[in-house]
Amino acid sequence: MPARAFLFGWNPVKWPWEDLDLDIQKLSTEGTLKEDWSAASHKAIKPGDRAFIVRLGAEPRGIFASGTITSNPYPAYRNGRHYYRVKIDLDVLLNPDKERILTFDILKIGNLAAQTWAPQASGISIRPELVDELENLWLDFLETKDQHDDF
Repeated sequence: MPARAFLFGWNPVKWPWEDLDLDIQKLSTEGTLKEDWSAASHKAIKPGDRAFIVRLGAEPRGIFASGTITSNPYPAYRNGRHYYRVKIDLDVLLNPDKERILTFDILKIGNLAAQTWAPQASGISIRPELVDELENLWLDFLETKDQHDDF
């Protein structure tokens, strides 16, 4: 069975991440950062699945974080609306305003162009046939991102 991964959205225009730099520091010192995120595909998500978080709404747009889902989806309620959330242990967290991220122009090349990278809902499934390619691209990006001075 192919690895399973889900794409979670973050829009800084709607939800400012006030302590992003502190969270990056915490991840750096502790090795993981626990977050919870809303999940549209709540019937499919399971603990152990991979999570990628994409920045939407403001440039640069693209993947800036990854982790592992550590909980089953659980119901939540906000602004008169019921929805589901999951807990994610982040293993990578970048500040898109201060460092390079894996941008849409890279994600929309080749096979990966088949995936929706700007989802209307957070927590959508990444096509199973693309998960390994995305994981490899992300790891290659992380290994080389600091070698570029174009940020």
